[in-house]
Amino acid sequence: MRYGGIFDVEVRQKEFDALEAQAASPDFWNNPDAARVIIAKTNQQRAILKPFHELCGTVEEVEMMLEIAQDEDDERQKERALDEAAEVLARADSLFADLELKSLLSGKLDGNNAYLTLHAGAGGTESCDWADMLFRMYRRYCERNGFDLSVVEIQAGDEAGIKSVTFLVSGDFAYGYMKAERGVHRLVRISPFDSNKRRHTSFAALDVVAEIDDDIEIDIPDVDLRVDTYRASGAGGQHINKTDSAVRMTHLPTGIVVACQSERSQHKNRAYATKLLRAKIYEYHMDQKRKDLEKFYGKKGEIAWGSQIRSYVMQPYTMVKDHRTGCDYSNVIGVLDGDISRFMEAYLKKTATDRKQ
Repeated sequence: MRYGGIFDVEVRQKEFDALEAQAASPDFWNNPDAARVIIAKTNQQRAILKPFHELCGTVEEVEMMLEIAQDEDDERQKERALDEAAEVLARADSLFADLELKSLLSGKLDGNNAYLTLHAGAGGTESCDWADMLFRMYRRYCERNGFDLSVVEIQAGDEAGIKSVTFLVSGDFAYGYMKAERGVHRLVRISPFDSNKRRHTSFAALDVVAEIDDDIEIDIPDVDLRVDTYRASGAGGQHINKTDSAVRMTHLPTGIVVACQSERSQHKNRAYATKLLRAKIYEYHMDQKRKDLEKFYGKKGEIAWGSQIRSYVMQPYTMVKDHRTGCDYSNVIGVLDGDISRFMEAYLKKTATDRKQ
């Protein structure tokens, strides 16, 4: 059985078998970095093949139960067989919905990890608090869906919240899902920082780039790079606050700036910052190609106020609405607690429909 895109099972099964054969080689762990890449690719293929084969099995089970019901003379036994068939069919529907969603994750980098960077907008403490709320939302989403989240760099707000934070989301198809969140997020609420209890509007911008593999060549000449070191802020123990362990890199031709302060070692921070910079430069060049081809650059969304992709309204009514897809949901608290899958799915389905038109 063959399907297009992600469901091209014959091709994927061959790739999976080849990867497992490499993993079984006696010298597989001679190069640990290469081994980890192969294991990650194997897990991505398994994440698709396993539920696909399970779906095929449930369909066969439904067919068998229906045949039993058809041949059964006892009405009670026939009804029991039909009930069991309905239960198995419901499980098959759930598996199919999951695979249908994964069929939309067929981009070159969709299977990779993702770097996310949140920036508070204009508005001081209000926007910094909103950025912190969004950061918590993504942490809760990752916890709910089996993704790992690690902070690369964070800058606290002057009074509350955060001015900016960069974090890595790791797991199968992390970028494929998280790319749906790229853009400006708008909050409307009664401000807890306003003694007059007035309604305030706050903005925060999220950028999402895929972590790229080492086999993708990104040339960064030393002459194009400025590297600064500084003392890390926030928690981290005495050592991290007393040495210039944090690293900031500026790519002069593009103006892209990245920073890392999550490690106590300057060497490790530089390595992480380099990986993040490579990912951002790659995304920058991809954006330039999309613009040159006159494709819909708005899918990424300019980081500018007034171009929000989603609004979270807590006053005078409660509603979260995605302006790109029209998808809305009244449980704002649930969304801020990480229940954002419906918005990601709506975005992926809409972009797939747009590509076909």
